[in-house]
Amino acid sequence: MSDATIRAGIGGWTFPPWRGVFYPDKHPQAKELDYAVSHLGAIEINATFYGRQSAKSWEKWGNAAPDGFQFAIKASRYCVSRSKLAEGGESIANFLGQGFEVLGPKLGPILWQFGPRKTFDRDDIAAFIDLIPDQIGDLKLRHAFEPRHASFDDEAFFDLCRARDIAVVLEDSDVYPTIDVDTASFRYARLQRMREEVVTGYDDAALDGFAEQARAWQAAGRDAYVFFINGAKVRAPAAALALQERLR
Repeated sequence: MSDATIRAGIGGWTFPPWRGVFYPDKHPQAKELDYAVSHLGAIEINATFYGRQSAKSWEKWGNAAPDGFQFAIKASRYCVSRSKLAEGGESIANFLGQGFEVLGPKLGPILWQFGPRKTFDRDDIAAFIDLIPDQIGDLKLRHAFEPRHASFDDEAFFDLCRARDIAVVLEDSDVYPTIDVDTASFRYARLQRMREEVVTGYDDAALDGFAEQARAWQAAGRDAYVFFINGAKVRAPAAALALQERLR
């Protein structure tokens, strides 16, 4: 039996519409992270896309999370929002130097989200990959690429990712292409079609399908990270909890 782990989660933890829906009525805002990490398997931190976080914040977040929980981290926009990704060395070093290694085993994958106009250029992506380290100190890193252009549905891209154990994000989106391919020792999904009229964001059939897919990844020995991100975001926690219930 595989010892791979499936973690279901959401993007961030501070979202006013979740108050009274996910968080109990009158739950202190300062305690929202404590509540979220006690109910979910992972959280994708999106604030890192917009700016550096303080060493104090990383330590606080790590202390709040229980053993087994992981934070995925979205890489800085200054690393990925450029026409030539290979020119982002300084930005990558700045992003990686903010101190998140204090999370230790609670650090999940780093998500590198490419802009929707970024097309696949093998030489550029290969050079970009060379800028990304496999570890910081003794802490091994996991990387996931989220291409948002159909040109990345290319075996040459997949081969580059396989050579470095980089996952290609599986998108469930009305806007961006869905690329479902095994390139790493883990899988990373971002589910973005939640509907507000459905209490769990996705209907039962869709959630059953996600659960089946996650189990297949686990059976193949791959850890799985499944995040409910966009669409009717107010439903994201309920969707993650419903998926967790199916996976128990």
